[in-house]
Amino acid sequence: MTIRDRIFDKLSEMNMTQKEFAKRTGIPETTISDWKKKRTNPTSEKILIICKVLDVTPEWLLSGVEINGSRSNPQDWYAVDASTDAGMLLTAFNSFDSKDQARLLGYAESMIKKNKD
Repeated sequence: MTIRDRIFDKLSEMNMTQKEFAKRTGIPETTISDWKKKRTNPTSEKILIICKVLDVTPEWLLSGVEINGSRSNPQDWYAVDASTDAGMLLTAFNSFDSKDQARLLGYAESMIKKNKD
């Protein structure tokens, strides 16, 4: 599914017309119509206003992935900012040799099991 597809699916879900969407985003109706007719995607500078009007995250609009919510598409990969805790953990993990990586994974699995009990 493309960005364009997600936009028009969300508009349909919200019962919002292209005209109303154009008014709320400030994007010309002709531009929105071109997305649909020519099967093109919006330019990057329009993404945030589109997300605000459709009440979706940029991650969902761009990729279909949303960690929380019913619009999630499970993926086999994640994009993580290296400066976050998760990013630092991944950087550390990747610096370990395979034996230490296996130990850390075993510890993580143990923690997950403990939290489920």
